[in-house]
Amino acid sequence: MPTHLKRFVLYWLPLILYCLFIYIQSANPSPDQIPSIPFIDKVLHGAAYGIMGILFYRAYQTLRIKDNIHMLMLLSVVSASLYGISDEIHQSFVPFRDAEVGDVIADIIGAFSGVYLYQSLVVSRMDKKQRKLNSEVGMQKPN
Repeated sequence: MPTHLKRFVLYWLPLILYCLFIYIQSANPSPDQIPSIPFIDKVLHGAAYGIMGILFYRAYQTLRIKDNIHMLMLLSVVSASLYGISDEIHQSFVPFRDAEVGDVIADIIGAFSGVYLYQSLVVSRMDKKQRKLNSEVGMQKPN
């Protein structure tokens, strides 16, 4: 498989499919049965857009900006947040659904949290392991 196709399948296709999943979910009327846990819908929004933020981050890591962590994080949060806003606008046109500012806020907080946690827990650990490996290789003397 060519490198660009492999990169697309591994990093961009999951993001596209996830966005499509959210779009299809939003195009249907709200479920009849929602658990009666307070603010559960906001928690679900936050989790969904946390995942989306992570998927944007992973996809953007394949671009030239991959070495600019702050730009990666910012673009990932902004992209997921804008998708959340557009999703709420979309829902305002779907029968038996409505747009809520609280959902947008939950989407933004979720996107930020997901990207921040992913960068802090996954990416920075991988970077530390890579730096350690590079320093160990650099310390070895050639034969």
